[in-house]
Amino acid sequence: MTLNPLIQQLIAQGPVLTDGAWGTQLQARGLAPGEVPDLWNLTHPEKVTAVARAYVEAGSQIILTNTFGANRLRLAGGGGADLVKEINEAGAGISREAANKRALVFASIGPSGKMLMNGDVTEDELRAAFAEQAQALARGGADGLVVETMQDLEEARIAIAAAKATGLPVVACMVFDSGKDKDRTMMGATPEQAAAGLLEAGADVVGANCGQGIAGFVKICARLKAAAGGHPVWIKANAGLPQIRDGKSVYTTTAAEFAGHVPAVLEAGASFIGGCCGTSPEFIRELHKLLREKHNL
Repeated sequence: MTLNPLIQQLIAQGPVLTDGAWGTQLQARGLAPGEVPDLWNLTHPEKVTAVARAYVEAGSQIILTNTFGANRLRLAGGGGADLVKEINEAGAGISREAANKRALVFASIGPSGKMLMNGDVTEDELRAAFAEQAQALARGGADGLVVETMQDLEEARIAIAAAKATGLPVVACMVFDSGKDKDRTMMGATPEQAAAGLLEAGADVVGANCGQGIAGFVKICARLKAAAGGHPVWIKANAGLPQIRDGKSVYTTTAAEFAGHVPAVLEAGASFIGGCCGTSPEFIRELHKLLREKHNL
């Protein structure tokens, strides 16, 4: 097994700190319910820049991009389908400028929002949509690509193939939030099945994100690591499960509580650690402090 050179270089120094949530950070800066976050790359670039810069200043070694939903299929619902190239190139460029060579940029590729198994979309349509997005992110200057929050392994495999065609390193993450032990994807795939499928499709790093709080990621991480054949594991958990208060989703896990579970996740085999929904630069600062103390990062 030969690891991607950039990935190998990153993990050689110990655990790599990624970033936290973007959606909740944009909401804090005025993103309205139902508004398309990705369009802000064109309409409010200064606010997107502020999110990216906050994570760099908190200690992130890798930041993502505001492009999670920026594929043609998903953007069609918000009127942005004709702006795919512009949105993605701008998203990568914004994060790259904010990183200012202090962090790398791994651009976000989320699911299409369509169900392949229900016939909502064809494999060819997925291939075309993910290829268009991946190529635009590469042109925008991304250092790597993260296929994330995937529920359908087949859709993930199609997205990975499109991402690999850019020549950039590719991280691929599934959501494990189903089954009695919350250790399966919505489609029923186990961590072992997911790791095998993601690696076969060409992923350089496999992982899990979203779906549940960090305590549930310890066993999932260990199982992914055991099935990954030496490939690194990427973990980004939520700040617990949200509670609805006054019509808004509120995450109650604190940064300190979140950080308290991170040593167990690292012990389970995570090489990349960060946060998903509900986490913030405060969470990343806590993780940075923890890694600095334990790993001299």
